[in-house]
Amino acid sequence: MKPIIIENSRIPKLLSIFIDIWAITLYPFIICKGEMNEVTLNHEKIHLAQQRELLVIGFYPLYAYYWIRARFSHFNHEAYMAIPFEVEAYAQEHDMEYLKNRKPFAWRNIC
Repeated sequence: MKPIIIENSRIPKLLSIFIDIWAITLYPFIICKGEMNEVTLNHEKIHLAQQRELLVIGFYPLYAYYWIRARFSHFNHEAYMAIPFEVEAYAQEHDMEYLKNRKPFAWRNIC
């Protein structure tokens, strides 16, 4: 399924409770405050792959679990950067071929 991309949206600002969100993926939507560049789009597409392999519904509780666990030892931004889903997406966001060769559940092998 091709993502539905929404740019210049106020939704990321409304969801910026703990950190300042520039873009967010809520399957099948990729929503951005401004105009997305290729790197941001690739980062968010990695999240789409993660969400699909967890049947979408499994992604969100796991994401929250990893963030809450990291908050015990980190501040907001550091906790966000410790989430395995984000570790994978940030590590691979510049590799535009990554999704073609990505192994299922690759985020589990990073942390």
